[in-house]
Amino acid sequence: MRRMLVAVACGVVLLSSMLTAHHANAVFDLGKRVTVIGTVTEWFWANPHCLLRFDVKNDSGETTHWVAETQAPPNMTPFGWTKQSFSVGDQVTVTLEPVKNGSPLGRILQVKLPDGKTLVAGNGLPASDGSGARP
Repeated sequence: MRRMLVAVACGVVLLSSMLTAHHANAVFDLGKRVTVIGTVTEWFWANPHCLLRFDVKNDSGETTHWVAETQAPPNMTPFGWTKQSFSVGDQVTVTLEPVKNGSPLGRILQVKLPDGKTLVAGNGLPASDGSGARP
């Protein structure tokens, strides 16, 4: 019986370490914030991460297609996020931590909506306008 308990405990430890490995932050430039204004092309509300796709035009009119992730829906709803938070065509201001390699990818910190409301991604960082603190 004792061997069985040890085997189960080892299995739990091994599985939990594999699960936490999925959520590594190595790809993101932690602490760096980028704010871009763009037009929503897709809002993907699903596990394991929600994705916001949006287009950003530079000064010369060229479009860059951005993809930014948040947490899973159950983690986002306490902060006011819903499946209907964004509509295609919405003009949004997105503050994110970009990936280190310079690609137009990142992790959302907050998003300012067309109505002026700010959604915070629930990572403990308050919105720059002071709203959206952790519940």
